[in-house]
Amino acid sequence: MNTVTINGKRVTPKAEPDTPLLWVLRDELGLTGTKYSCGKGLCGACTVHLEGEAVRSCQTPLSAALGKKVTTIEGLSLHGEHPVQQAWVALDVPQCGYCQSGQIMSAVALLAKIPHPTDADIDQAMNGNLCRCGTYNRIRAAIHRAAAAT
Repeated sequence: MNTVTINGKRVTPKAEPDTPLLWVLRDELGLTGTKYSCGKGLCGACTVHLEGEAVRSCQTPLSAALGKKVTTIEGLSLHGEHPVQQAWVALDVPQCGYCQSGQIMSAVALLAKIPHPTDADIDQAMNGNLCRCGTYNRIRAAIHRAAAAT
């Protein structure tokens, strides 16, 4: 099977199977909300969901996504109505914003597993999502706010 379902749409990428999913998303499909940063899976800026699990798309080969469902920040909600996105806006979480799509995707995956996380749960789940602006306290508060909204 050479197809992958990305944001609810089945596509047949032209890229080689060992191509990082990040480059398929950005270069082939034009989904630029997923960011490139470290290229080593260490910063979290490229986080997407693969079958509902948060993965680093810069380290995930296309072959791992074939026949599966991928959700990017663009597929999370049509107009930013997801509770995590709304909490991010309400609390002015982003500063420069570069890492925020990865932060949001990790937060959504956390809340899918633990609907009402503790600070320790949040810290553990968000570990590896780096924010050079240091908005970690606002990120934690927004996750709590989104949890309370559901």
